[in-house]
Amino acid sequence: MTGDHQTLALVLFSVFVAVTLAITTWVSRDRHGSAEEFYAGGRLFSPMENGFAIAGDYMSAASFLGISGLIALYGYDGMLYSVGFLVAWLVVLLLVAELVRNCGRFTLADVVAARMAERPVRIAAGTSSVAVSVLYLVAQMVGAGSLVALLLGGTGEAARTWTVIGVGALMVIYVSLGGMRATTWIQIVKAVLLMAGTVALTVLVLVRFHGDVNSLLSTAAERSGHGSAFLGPGLRYGGDWTARLDFISLGLALVLGTAGLPHILSRFYTVPTARAARRSVVWSIGLIGGFYLMTIVLGFGAAALIGSAEVRASSASGNTAVPLLALDLGGGAGSTGGTVLFAVVAAVAFATILAVVAGITLASSASVAHDLYASLRRPGRRQYGEVAVARVAAAVIGAVAIGLGLLASDLNVAFLVGLAFAVAASANLPVLLYSLFWRRFTTRGAVWSVYGGLVPAVLLVLLSPVVSGSPESLFPGVDFQLFPLQNPGVVSIPLGFLAGWLGTVTSPEPPDEARHAETEVRALTGAGAA
Repeated sequence: MTGDHQTLALVLFSVFVAVTLAITTWVSRDRHGSAEEFYAGGRLFSPMENGFAIAGDYMSAASFLGISGLIALYGYDGMLYSVGFLVAWLVVLLLVAELVRNCGRFTLADVVAARMAERPVRIAAGTSSVAVSVLYLVAQMVGAGSLVALLLGGTGEAARTWTVIGVGALMVIYVSLGGMRATTWIQIVKAVLLMAGTVALTVLVLVRFHGDVNSLLSTAAERSGHGSAFLGPGLRYGGDWTARLDFISLGLALVLGTAGLPHILSRFYTVPTARAARRSVVWSIGLIGGFYLMTIVLGFGAAALIGSAEVRASSASGNTAVPLLALDLGGGAGSTGGTVLFAVVAAVAFATILAVVAGITLASSASVAHDLYASLRRPGRRQYGEVAVARVAAAVIGAVAIGLGLLASDLNVAFLVGLAFAVAASANLPVLLYSLFWRRFTTRGAVWSVYGGLVPAVLLVLLSPVVSGSPESLFPGVDFQLFPLQNPGVVSIPLGFLAGWLGTVTSPEPPDEARHAETEVRALTGAGAA
């Protein structure tokens, strides 16, 4: 890329960073340092504001860069990510949004611990929330590195490293200084920018083909190198039984995982009532639905105008398809329009990454402070406030995410998020649904449910082709692959539900009928909700 691209993109991104840091500073002056202010922004946001913030949290670099890249490389099979991410919101709306808002205060563990022994449940749920968050953060860091590599023409390994470190440092600043209120406003600004940028690119792609979608698809098929197979199922997930099972596993993870994501669940606590939480989800579904429909146009547009081979040459995982498409739509390399549009898209993508990592870091640091620290601290020793512990936890989680992000720099960001969704669906969703809907559920069942999904999901990822055994692996030089699938969801999700059932039926403690009745009334009516 030319110096003009770099300079303009960096200027636009710097403006976004300056604005968001100003928001963070402004918000931090007015807060009073309470846990409710830090974790939930004082519960003062309207449904529309929270809906935009939820959309901002959900429409990540995986969506903007990764999904479009997968569609550009694999056509129909890449589009399945868009469908899965969108359908997942029906699960959230129908099953958990209102009930979670009524039952909890700040985290997933609050919902489960309402009718269980608190200490073991909080430790289990806090551990799984941190694991999911770190996996999700890695995807965002990889997206940041891919953008910088493209800006610098693929020669900037040192710059890629420093960018990932810089993104990590900024997210710690946002969370530590501004808490949920600053993070929410950053998400809202980012959601508006991302929707505007995506609409502009989608319109330009359709204008290029004179509104003829059939022409767009046929051109994409021609330039993909796969012909008509590009527009049908099977290019990525249609080979042997392993590939087909991988597709089922991915679909399960995407559809069920959203309802178990800690940073999405924490959003329901930032509004004053359960009704407001439900209306927030309706707002977010409208925004997210429109966005994912547009990513399909962008993916096929990149295949048609850039060509799958050129996208793969720029980034083997397809993460740079949208920036390359913007460059072409603006007039090509060297043109003023191309330079401006490329820079705008790069800046919006950077803003997307920054905003999402802030939300995830806040949710995971809340789990560490509110669940793990509060459960593990011992009487008689010096006690630190939850908010102070959360700030330290944000820095530690940021450091871990930076290290793993540098290690996984060549993997597709949408694929990495698919792994995070699988862990969330395996460890968090079973315990959440059992707690809300099963009268006989016990403390042992809750703990077994979390670990029974979390441990297999993480182990299967470590033993899968993602980590070793193939040229695209994290460690291509070694081979300890024992599990054939890339996504563990088809195995680990049923194991999470099975472990919860087994723990409950073998538990010596009787279920607490009175606490379940109290939780059920609170979940359905909001009586006594925080």
